[in-house]
Amino acid sequence: MKGSPRRRTLTHVDRAGRARMVDVSAKPATARVAVARGEVRMLPATLDLILANRMAKGDVLALAQVAGVMAAKHTSDLIPLCHPIALTDVAVRAVPDASRCLVAIEATARSVGPTGVEMEALAAVVGAALTVYDMCKAVDRGMTIEHVRLVHKHGGRSGTYRRPGEQS
Repeated sequence: MKGSPRRRTLTHVDRAGRARMVDVSAKPATARVAVARGEVRMLPATLDLILANRMAKGDVLALAQVAGVMAAKHTSDLIPLCHPIALTDVAVRAVPDASRCLVAIEATARSVGPTGVEMEALAAVVGAALTVYDMCKAVDRGMTIEHVRLVHKHGGRSGTYRRPGEQS
């Protein structure tokens, strides 16, 4: 975190311990960006079907990307104390990795506003991953959604965050 050290407290809890939405009305609008990643691990045969576009429900990678964008747009409907955000861009990539038997998912969310887009980027990854699972579960119920994490964020008072060991 850049700047002077601040006391860390939970922002979505009031002094009495009750959940609350954070008031961001006094915060300036700044450019915000967040990048999140995750993976869906599966059997080699499942990944082969995805690569051959032979899943009965259709093009898994294309639909996962669309689902990720939709999930980002609906984040505040899913997370109770999350602010509705006017997103300026959401990009989702779902990339097969045959050497590790998985589909790697990366989502980037952007906005200009008073609060960050980390939750939108994470929701996009999870929405895309759940879509991969849903489309492939008929042939592989043992798939796992793994390592969903924030990789990078920029903007706002807290500045820039980069997850150690990851390139963004």
